[in-house]
Amino acid sequence: MLRTPPFDLSTLVLVSLAVIFGIIAYWKDPGLPWVGARTGLALLWFVLPRLIPALILAGMLQVVIPQETVARYFGRQSGLTAILMATLAGIVTPGGPMVSVPLLVVLANSGMALGPMVAYMTSWSLFGMQRIIAWEAPLMGWRFVIIRVVPSLAFPVIAGLLVKLYHHE
Repeated sequence: MLRTPPFDLSTLVLVSLAVIFGIIAYWKDPGLPWVGARTGLALLWFVLPRLIPALILAGMLQVVIPQETVARYFGRQSGLTAILMATLAGIVTPGGPMVSVPLLVVLANSGMALGPMVAYMTSWSLFGMQRIIAWEAPLMGWRFVIIRVVPSLAFPVIAGLLVKLYHHE
């Protein structure tokens, strides 16, 4: 299992930045930190109902998907096929980071190697279908989408292969 302490470096950086910006806000106007805190809590109330089921789903996937299957198809011994399958999975994974990141954690905990994980996340970041269909195509047009996507198709595969080549697990 991938376990990190509750107060790792990223948490400490975020807390430090929140305190620094709180001080700056107070310096500008003593009432601004409360406005910022209320805005942040409103965002928490928006995200929490989505995050809790996403994390429970990630936990359920971990107990339903056999670790042996993940290790066999996406483990350390996997090759280009695993990277290509992970790239395709990243393209078709719906939703935002509340879906893709917990899913990736589940796969990592089940034995997925770093190469396919990097290919998946790179692919999801570059080619998320929900973003293309809901935002890019309607606002920028399909011509733009094609011009952006086609040259980028190799990036997830290259990233996965580079990780496999240079990062020996």
